[in-house]
Amino acid sequence: MSEFDKIVGYDKIKTHLLDAIQYNKVSHAYIFNGEKGMGKKMLARAFSMALQCEKGGRDACMECHSCKQALSGNHPDIIWLAHEKPQTIGVEDVRRGINEDIYIKPYSSRYKIYIIDDAQKLTVQAQNAILKTIEEPPQYAVILFLTTNSELFLPTILSRCTMIDLKPISGDLIREYLMKECEIPDYKAEFCEEFAQGNLGKAIRLAVSEEFAAMKEDVLTILRYGEDMQIPDMAEAIKQASKYKLTINDYIDFMVMWYRDILMYKATKDANRIMFKDELGFIRRQAELISYNGAQNILDACDKAKTRLNANVNFDLVLELMLLTIKENSR
Repeated sequence: MSEFDKIVGYDKIKTHLLDAIQYNKVSHAYIFNGEKGMGKKMLARAFSMALQCEKGGRDACMECHSCKQALSGNHPDIIWLAHEKPQTIGVEDVRRGINEDIYIKPYSSRYKIYIIDDAQKLTVQAQNAILKTIEEPPQYAVILFLTTNSELFLPTILSRCTMIDLKPISGDLIREYLMKECEIPDYKAEFCEEFAQGNLGKAIRLAVSEEFAAMKEDVLTILRYGEDMQIPDMAEAIKQASKYKLTINDYIDFMVMWYRDILMYKATKDANRIMFKDELGFIRRQAELISYNGAQNILDACDKAKTRLNANVNFDLVLELMLLTIKENSR
């Protein structure tokens, strides 16, 4: 089984990349665009391995020396760009990691492949530094940009790359994978799939991660008694939420699912149609207290909070405004 075979979904993308190899139509630069957990790294690894396979077939053979090097992460001609600062990829990172190295011919392979993970962190100056390399690359060079937000790239970069957009995959595929590979029951797989919204990596983390389980419980502690929150309770909730700054969108998504359940139960009175089935008593009580407009106001506040946090607005202030909206609309 090749690395491509292990990837769930994305059949059209996999076919496109394999066809490019088979018919010798490989681009010099690709952008793999999709949110965290969508499989960008897996696709980049599978594509790189297939490109470098010594048997020169459509896909990696998984047996040759090159494939074994790629599997171990020690392939000399598959280079993951390192960068010093966690928040940005700067000019020096690009010059040292790519521009000064790319004109040295491959060590042992047909291609020399550079993979830039978190490429949305490239500064404008760094993008300009790599632009000439993309415009006039050596014949053997392939650059893969892995990003959660392709809109941050300069138009000149976008116009010179082949765009690979990773869209949400089928919920059925996610549920099947979780039940088979993670060995979780169907009701838990259904909850994880609904939460993940087509993102398999996110669904897997929810299914097996202790941190996700702790996050879910912290959120539920707030949601069960949202109407009774006082200022000290909000301060404590914000303090607890700060533990999850790196995954705060997931934290807020738990809240979104809760209030969608409230709207669903309020409209249908059907407990089988809600996701938080174990919390039915709280959902039923809040559905009686919260108006349709109130629930929608809370959902809008959650969306605004995510937008503001993505724009680097003060974390505590954003959470405080969201929690105040929850309190005000929960009676």
